[in-house]
Amino acid sequence: MQDPLCQGCFSDIIEPKMSGHSKWSTIKRQKAANDAVKGNLFSKLSRAISIAVKTGGGDNPDTNYKLRIAVDAARQANMPKENIERAIARGQSQDANLEEITYEGFGPGGVSLMVEATSDNKNRTGQEIKNIFEKSGGRFAGPGSVSFNFASKGMILVSKKDNESLQDLILSLIDTGAEEIEEAESLAIVFVPPKELFDYKELLKKKGFNVQKAQLVQKPLNFVVPEKADAQKIASLIKKLEDHSDVQRVYSNLSDSSINR
Repeated sequence: MQDPLCQGCFSDIIEPKMSGHSKWSTIKRQKAANDAVKGNLFSKLSRAISIAVKTGGGDNPDTNYKLRIAVDAARQANMPKENIERAIARGQSQDANLEEITYEGFGPGGVSLMVEATSDNKNRTGQEIKNIFEKSGGRFAGPGSVSFNFASKGMILVSKKDNESLQDLILSLIDTGAEEIEEAESLAIVFVPPKELFDYKELLKKKGFNVQKAQLVQKPLNFVVPEKADAQKIASLIKKLEDHSDVQRVYSNLSDSSINR
C-alpha cells in the first residue's frame, strides 16, 4: 500500500508522462476514427466499382462509363491502385452476388427520398433501411413511389477563378455547350446526360475550368419546404441512412432553404 506521506512525491516525473500518454491516446483515437471513416468510404467506393463492372458493360473503363466514373471517384479519394484492381476483379467474379438496389420512401413533412445501395443480401439490407425510415418518423415505400420525381443526371461542380464573377463563369460554360446550369454560392452546377459526364468533365479540365467534383446523381424535379422541425428530422434521417454500410448515396427533394432558415 502506498505511503500517504509520499503522495505526490514523484508528481514532477509521473505527470509529464501521463500527460504525454493522454495526448498519445487522443491521437490514437482520432486516427482510429479517421481510419474508420476512410475504411467505410473505400468500402463503398469498392462496391461502386464492382457494381459498375457487373451492370455497366465489363471491366474496360473506355467502354463502360459507369466504371470510368467509379474509378475516377476512387482515385480522387486516394484509394490505392490495388484496392481498385481488387474491386474490378470482384465485379468480374461469377461468385459475386453483389446487387444494386434503390429504395424509396418519405421523410417527415412528405419529403421524397431515394436511397441507392449495394448489397449481397438485399432482404437484410431492405429490412434495415425500412427500420431506419420507421424509427426516424419516415415511411418506407415501394418502387416507383417517388422515383418519378427524380431524373438521372451527370453532375459537375465548377468553381470560379480568382477575380471571376459567377456570371462570367456561367457564360463561359454556356460557350462550351452546357445547357443546364444552376448556381450555388461560388459554384456553378452543370447537369449533363449520364453517359456524357466523364467526357464533358475532361473537356472542362482541358479548357482550364476548376472542376471540383463529377458524379452521377438523381436530380429532384421539384422541391419541398417543410416546417423547420421536420427539416431537422429529415436531415437526421438522411445522416442515418448515409451511415449505413450498404448505402452509396441518398437523394431528397428537401429544399436547402428549409435547412438554413
